[in-house]
Amino acid sequence: MTPVSVKAELKIGSIRRGGPLTSSVRNIAGSFVAARKEARALSGFPGDLPSNLTESYRVQDEAIALWPDEVAGWKIGRVQPHQVGPLGAERLAGPVFKHHVWIAPRDSEVTFPIYEGGFAAVEAEYVFRIGKDAPPEKTKWTRAEAIDLIAAMHVGVETAGSPLATINDLGATVVVADFGNNHGLILGPEVPNWQAKLEGGLTAETFIEGESVGKGSAGVADGPLDALVFLLEHLAARGKPLKAGQLVTTGAVTGVHDIRVGQHSRVSFNGSGDILCAAVKAAPNGKGFA
Repeated sequence: MTPVSVKAELKIGSIRRGGPLTSSVRNIAGSFVAARKEARALSGFPGDLPSNLTESYRVQDEAIALWPDEVAGWKIGRVQPHQVGPLGAERLAGPVFKHHVWIAPRDSEVTFPIYEGGFAAVEAEYVFRIGKDAPPEKTKWTRAEAIDLIAAMHVGVETAGSPLATINDLGATVVVADFGNNHGLILGPEVPNWQAKLEGGLTAETFIEGESVGKGSAGVADGPLDALVFLLEHLAARGKPLKAGQLVTTGAVTGVHDIRVGQHSRVSFNGSGDILCAAVKAAPNGKGFA
């Protein structure tokens, strides 16, 4: 484990750090998995906070093994700027599970479950559908090599969520530990001629209850393709290379927008349609709704 300096401690802020994890990886992962299955909020992090991302991904891997579903893809998120230096990473990753992928019908609303008392948000995403298995022995990637794996790009909405309401406040090590703060993906239509459109810049806007809460854009510079390169190298190092058919959400285009039970959202992708969705209370079974 790489120790965290006093200076790094101050940069991280009020996060409690205890050196090596004194509560077991399995216990932390099990607590998150149980809370998700039971649709039950957690009052705090269930153990000592991981002091680095290596510890966090150990918890995530254990939780993936405990979760009764197949990994259908991966979400990519940003590490908060004040943690980039101390943690040595700009991006993070978490699994998206098969039973929490929903197809967005045209002009019709998708309902998605959230943990009442926990954290919930909607995030506008450009989503790559992978067309080829990544070679397991390949650990370094270029944009051009990453493009060769892509079957299509779609618009989508990541339904971020965790039983822990303070997950984002506690920072990237906690986000990673709980599935990357992912609770699902609403997959929208394919973006035709996506490479040219990405080159020209793609824009999106998110609305909650009819009010605009964020606008943003994605392009070639430090955009979806760079996110995919990160993920390919990251998963290769974890022994989990990307597979054909998996979906990759490449980062929140308009920001992370909190949503509550009963609220409705519309995400408008300029030239690629809208996705309509509504948050409902999660049922205590890990897959459905109340």
